[in-house]
Amino acid sequence: DIRTIRKEETMRIGLIDVDSHNFPNLPLMKLSAYHKKIGDSVEWYEPLLSGHMDRVYMSKVFTFTPDYQYFIDADEVIKSGTGYFYPDGGKALPDEIEHICPDYSLYGERFSDTAYGFLTRGCPNGCDFCIVGKKEGKCTRKVADLSEFWKGQKNIVLLDANMFACRDWKELSTQLIESRAWVDFSQGCDIRCMTEEKTAYLKQMRIKQIHFAWDRYEDKERIIPKFHQFKEITGWDYRKLGVYVLCNYNTTFDQDLERIYILRDLGYSPYVMLYEKDKLPAGHPLRNLQRWVNNRFIFRNCKKFEDYDTSKRDHKKGGY
Repeated sequence: DIRTIRKEETMRIGLIDVDSHNFPNLPLMKLSAYHKKIGDSVEWYEPLLSGHMDRVYMSKVFTFTPDYQYFIDADEVIKSGTGYFYPDGGKALPDEIEHICPDYSLYGERFSDTAYGFLTRGCPNGCDFCIVGKKEGKCTRKVADLSEFWKGQKNIVLLDANMFACRDWKELSTQLIESRAWVDFSQGCDIRCMTEEKTAYLKQMRIKQIHFAWDRYEDKERIIPKFHQFKEITGWDYRKLGVYVLCNYNTTFDQDLERIYILRDLGYSPYVMLYEKDKLPAGHPLRNLQRWVNNRFIFRNCKKFEDYDTSKRDHKKGGY
């Protein structure tokens, strides 16, 4: 527990981003900000260089990420994150750390002009394949104002699962509009809950990108008109409009391909997300489908999957 009795002298704090440094780890940035604020020294832990630490925090987001393999020379090691404690993520950060502005300097210049954070938590959908309902609850609720993690950066990356399902969506949207920063809704927003009013607020933001999700094939009749309406109101093209397409859960290959073609015809950029990807062998058609769709240049220039994966031109319908 972070709130255990600490030493009187300054502590040496080490951080380990088990998943890698390719995307900023928000809890580690908050821990870094907190410990620096109270006078501790903070650094990335390097097994051959760091020497002895008073405390090392290890954060692991994904269950499929291999665990850290090196010896850690520290008096105390604290592990947390969904990768270690599925699905609840382990102990929550104390309020004084959860609501501190993250230490954006931790990841250097690569992410220095971008703010990351949650305005809301939870999602009412409670999908079986999604961890959000289990971890954060089945009600989308406001957890922060934008000013908590945004300090004037030109880019804002929101990690919310379903902000527009929150009753405070209008207040939060106004904060984003007034920021005049470029906003990226990085998670799969629910197009089914979008209305003309919500879309009008979105249109006032400086949208870098918004992602929706089409997870269930059976939502086809309901979801396609919503995509049509959103596109007509905003006038945005595929460069701003992404849609996560869940495959390998409860759909056939033909249903996956149909959703991909529909989205492209509607003017959206599909992005294939493979459920339990690690269980698919190399060369599996779904892996090839993911490579084709998720490379935007290839996808825009190679119109049919069978032209990309020529070995599948004569496949039997539903034979995957």
